[in-house]
Amino acid sequence: MSESLTISVITACFNSQATIGEAIATLKRQRWPHIEHVVIDGASKDDTVAVARQTLGEGDVLVSEPDRGIYDALNKGIDRASGEVVGFLHSDDLYAHDEVLSRVAACFEDPTVGAVYGDLQYVDAADTGRVIRHWTSGAFSHGKLKRGWMPPHPTFFMRRELYQELGGFDLGYQIAGDYDALLRYLASEKVKVTYLPEVLVKMRVGGASNGSLKQILRKSREDVAAMRNNGINPLVALPYKNLSKLPQFLDKGAKGKRGEPA
Repeated sequence: MSESLTISVITACFNSQATIGEAIATLKRQRWPHIEHVVIDGASKDDTVAVARQTLGEGDVLVSEPDRGIYDALNKGIDRASGEVVGFLHSDDLYAHDEVLSRVAACFEDPTVGAVYGDLQYVDAADTGRVIRHWTSGAFSHGKLKRGWMPPHPTFFMRRELYQELGGFDLGYQIAGDYDALLRYLASEKVKVTYLPEVLVKMRVGGASNGSLKQILRKSREDVAAMRNNGINPLVALPYKNLSKLPQFLDKGAKGKRGEPA
């Protein structure tokens, strides 16, 4: 395996002092030697920046300034990243184990691979060992996109040159900008995709897209807009997309209930 591949991990945060320290700790425990951490803070009013600054290394990046929301912050992170591969670790997410980035880097050893994704577990916000939903992504195919399929965005890694070529996140979305972007990337013939069949990230429940009924309804409206913008029929894809979540509540991760690799 090439030991020179640098992975830039972008963390967008705002008033995240309660969780960002634990998120960063799981990043710092990664055994892959070449990691650049890019923290984009939206001018937090709490101690988020102080917590982040204590953990950042010499080659890492910290920006704290007002922004136009999470997708603006992620775009800023992509612009400032210097690694060959870009991934995202939100301030309330955790890497599932210490070899996540090593496994991802091994997939990119194939120079034709443009993007890698894996599985995700939703976990209790107070007890991250308690799995609420287990999202097994499954192998990629273009036909799945028409049925509302997408991989979990926190597990998605892509070469930086492809972000430069295909563009970042559309700021017209407040919740579904990651879905819109993934549809655009995965539909491109320029992106060869590899599935890494194990849990890579644990996400605390209560995020922007699943925190309340109002947010869920807004997410559905934005999902429809993303589907239409990417040539997908929402009358077919949206029911499939929503129904596909039901098995996630039944499968709590028999292969690793506390997030261990399968």
